[in-house]
Amino acid sequence: MLSCDICGETVTSEPDVKAHLIVHMESEIICPFCKLSGVNYDEMCFHIEAAHFEQNTLERNFERINTVQYGTSDNKKDNTLQCGMEVNSSILSGCASNHPKNSAQNLTKDSTLKHEGFYSENLSESRKFLKSREKQSGLTEIKGSIYETTYSPPECPFCGKIEEHSEDMETHVKTKHANLLDIPLEDCDQPLYDCPMCGLICTNYHILQEHVDLHLEENSFQQGMDRVQCSGDLQLAHQLQQEEDRKRRSEESRQEIEEFQKLQRQYGLDNSGGYKQQQLQNMEIEVNRGRMPPSEFHRRKADMMESLALGIDDGKTKTSGIIEALHRYYQNAATDVRRVWLSSVVDHFHSSLGDKGWGCGYRNFQMLLSSLLQNDAYDDCLKGMSIPCIPKIQSMIEDAWKEGFDPQGASQLNNRLQGTKAWIGACEVYILLTSLRVKCHIVDFHKSTGPLGTHPRLFEWILNYYSEGEGNPKVVCTSKPPIYLQHQGHSRTVIGIEEKKNRTLCLLIFDPGCPSREMQKLLRQDIEASSLKQLRKSVGNLKHKQYQILAVEGALSPEEKVKRNFPLLVGHATCGCNQESWPM
Repeated sequence: MLSCDICGETVTSEPDVKAHLIVHMESEIICPFCKLSGVNYDEMCFHIEAAHFEQNTLERNFERINTVQYGTSDNKKDNTLQCGMEVNSSILSGCASNHPKNSAQNLTKDSTLKHEGFYSENLSESRKFLKSREKQSGLTEIKGSIYETTYSPPECPFCGKIEEHSEDMETHVKTKHANLLDIPLEDCDQPLYDCPMCGLICTNYHILQEHVDLHLEENSFQQGMDRVQCSGDLQLAHQLQQEEDRKRRSEESRQEIEEFQKLQRQYGLDNSGGYKQQQLQNMEIEVNRGRMPPSEFHRRKADMMESLALGIDDGKTKTSGIIEALHRYYQNAATDVRRVWLSSVVDHFHSSLGDKGWGCGYRNFQMLLSSLLQNDAYDDCLKGMSIPCIPKIQSMIEDAWKEGFDPQGASQLNNRLQGTKAWIGACEVYILLTSLRVKCHIVDFHKSTGPLGTHPRLFEWILNYYSEGEGNPKVVCTSKPPIYLQHQGHSRTVIGIEEKKNRTLCLLIFDPGCPSREMQKLLRQDIEASSLKQLRKSVGNLKHKQYQILAVEGALSPEEKVKRNFPLLVGHATCGCNQESWPM
C-alpha cells in the first residue's frame, strides 16, 4: 500500500499515486529548497533537478542509507518506490490552496533568475542538513561507500528518460525540451524565427507574428506623428517664407524709394530750391570760408535780383570772340591740320554758383541762341530778344508746354521747372526753339559704330553738316549755327571740326563746365596748341553708349510752327518730332 505524502490518503499502486497527485498539481507549487512558486508541476521538477540536483541526490542517498541499515528484503520494493517518488513528495509538500495551472511556455525570466540566485545558498543548506542527519544516525564512516554503491543515473523531469551522466541529461533537456526552457540554442532541433525588424529570436511562429504586429503598430503611430510633425514643419516653413518675402518686398520698396529720391536730387526734382536759392547758399558758403568779402556778397546778390527781375543773363559767365581767335590761329599755325570748319560766331557760357551741377543744358541753349542772335537769318523770329537767364529759360519752356509741345516730357518733369534744379536735354531745347519759330531737328546715334565703343559716324555726320556747299580753303568759317550735343548726364556745344593731315577727324567743343579763365586763354594773340586741348575731342574721346545732336536748319513760318505743335513721340528721353536715326 502507498500513501500520499501531502494528504495521507492510501492508494494501492504507483499509477494510482500519480493519478492522485494530479489533484494536488492544480494547486500552487513551492520549491522546498528556494521557495520558488508560480510554476507548474513539470517546471518545478525540472527546476529541482537543474538547480537543486545535488541537494535532492543527497536526500535520496540518505533515504537509501536508512533503507540499507534498517530495512528488510520484504519492503525493498516499497522503499525503492518511495525513493522514486521523493522529488514528487518534495514538490507536493509545498502546495498551497488551489491556483490555475501554468503552462511551460509561461515560465518567466524571473523564475530562471530565482533558480540561479538560490542555487548556491540551497546547496550549502542541504549539505548542512545532510551532516546533521549523518550525526544523528552515526553513519559518517560509511557515507562515501554508500554514495558510490547507491547513486542512480539522472532521470529527465519532462519525459522520464534516464541518462548515465548528468552532462548527458543536461544536453538532452536543452535539446529536446528547449521550448520549455524558453532559451533558444544553436544546437536545438526546433525551428527558430528571427524578427525582421529588431532581430529577436522566437520559437513560435504565432508569437513572432504578434511581435511583428506590435512593430507595425508602433511604426504606424510614428508615421502618424511624423505626418503631424511634417505638417507643422511645412506650416512653419510657409510662415518663414512669407516673412522673408515680406521683408524682401519691404527692402525692395525702400531701395526703390531711395533710388527715386536719389534721381530726384540728381535731376533737381527734390524741391530743394532752384537757381536763386543755390546762388545765395553758395555765396554764403564763400563768405563763411573767407573767399568772398561780405560787400561782394551783397553786390552780387543785388545784381542777381536785377537779372532775375529782367529775365536777362547778367553776362558774367560769358566769353566772346573765341571763333575769331580760332580763325587766326588756324590761318597762322596748326601745321598738323589739313582743313578746319568753324560755325558761325558763338559766345561761351559756363556754369555759375547758381546752376553748378545741373545747368549745362541751359548754358548750351544760351550758346546756341547767342549764335542765332548774331545771324541775320533769324532776325525775324528772334527780334528784340536777349540772352535769357536760367529762370527765364525755365519759364519759356513751361510756356511751350502750355502751347501743347511735348506733353509727355512735361509730365515727366511735373509740368514745372521754375524754382527747381531740373535738368533739360535736347528735347526741351527743341520745343523751346520751335516755340521761337527756329527750325531744327534731332538726330540719334543710339549705338556705337566703331571699335571700342566709338562713334565715327557721328563725326562723319558733323563733317557733312559743316562742309556742305563750302569751298576748299584751309579754314572755313561757315554760316551754320553750332550743334547741341547731348549724352547721358551732360551736354556740350560743337562749334567746328578739324581734319588732320592723316585724315582723322577731331571735334571742336564748348563745354559749359570749363570756366572763363580757361576760355580766355584762347583770346591771346599767340595761342598755344596746348590751350586747344580743352576744345579738341577725337573719336576716342567720345565713348558714351548713345548721343543726340540738335541741329538748327533755319527759321519757321507761323504756319510751319503750328504744324510742329504736336506731341513728341518718345517723350523726355528721346525726341520723335523731326527726329532721325543716322544709318549705322
